[in-house]
Amino acid sequence: MSTRLQPELSGQLMKYGIGDWNTCYHCGTCTAVCPLSENGFLFPRKKIRLMQMGLKDELESSVEPWLCYYCGQCTTTCPRDAKPGELMMSLRRYLTSKYDWTGLSRRFYTSEIWELAYIIVFAILVIISYLFILPSMGFVLDKTLTPEGGVRVNSFAPVSIMEPFDWIMAVIVASLLISNILRMYYKIIWKNSPSTVSLWIHIREFWRLIFNFAFQPKFNKCDDKRYWLSHWLLMSGYTIMFIVIVVYLPWFQTEKIFPVWHPQRLLGYYATFGLLFGLFIAIYGRILKKDVKFRFSHISDWLFLVMLTLTVITGILIHIFRVNGLPEATHISYIAHMAILVPMILIEVPFSKWSHLAYRPFAVYFQQLKKNAVPKKHKT
Repeated sequence: MSTRLQPELSGQLMKYGIGDWNTCYHCGTCTAVCPLSENGFLFPRKKIRLMQMGLKDELESSVEPWLCYYCGQCTTTCPRDAKPGELMMSLRRYLTSKYDWTGLSRRFYTSEIWELAYIIVFAILVIISYLFILPSMGFVLDKTLTPEGGVRVNSFAPVSIMEPFDWIMAVIVASLLISNILRMYYKIIWKNSPSTVSLWIHIREFWRLIFNFAFQPKFNKCDDKRYWLSHWLLMSGYTIMFIVIVVYLPWFQTEKIFPVWHPQRLLGYYATFGLLFGLFIAIYGRILKKDVKFRFSHISDWLFLVMLTLTVITGILIHIFRVNGLPEATHISYIAHMAILVPMILIEVPFSKWSHLAYRPFAVYFQQLKKNAVPKKHKT
């Protein structure tokens, strides 16, 4: 099998935030200090070498960028200031664009205008729906309060319409993300691979996918345990909120005001706390830039953080206004919340930052498949 060199790869990678990696002279310090490197999966040095040589196919078939959680030890100890941690972070953006068959991820990562345009367009469509389309169907704000003194949210945002819309959006997003994961599998496990993996190995190792998604154990190998905690709280908070809103919307968007200790409110409070805590660490760290892992931020990182923060804040305002019987304020904050939430889900989950939540555990799973692969039998 021939190996194709692509010298134009360097120019392509620089569009994803990768700087001049030619300062690296392969001393191996980054690999030696990385707590996540292991036999057969050495990084970041190996990936830098592939970039320098223009080995595009080998780069796209690697799992190492997803196994890196950017603790920053490699960048801190690099004698050439080659910023290997940032290179791995940029590689994750590049690989995300290569898994995506629509080409939108590449446009979002390489042009902030494209991403902003999509956000604005979807936001406008949401606002039009709530201000004109739903009212034309007879759904308008009812200012009379519930017996508990709450706002009748379902008068202007009926669950009977919101729930099918949620499911349609979830199916679209899931279909895009799953198809991209299948392309990831093809590039890593199947394409140009001299080895094969049995069905039994696929089944036997599947538990790693679930376990790593739920607990992010590799992240905990980094020295700074606080960063693992903030990342886990952010991830778990978002996951719980996503499931509750999409799967259990009739239970969550009810006009009945439940007691504070009710599971509906407790789950909402936990998700809100987890999101706010994780966002505070991420934003505060990027503003101060004292920690190496927060010094190099791509525009997509900031767009993600801003959109998620606004989503959480508007969600909090909806709750406060609703339980305190403020109809107009609830109406405005609800529309603002949806105008931010919808484009964030449609863009970030399948094409940008949130897709990493899926690619990371799948990479751990694929890593185990590669470890258990056996050479293909060739016909003679």
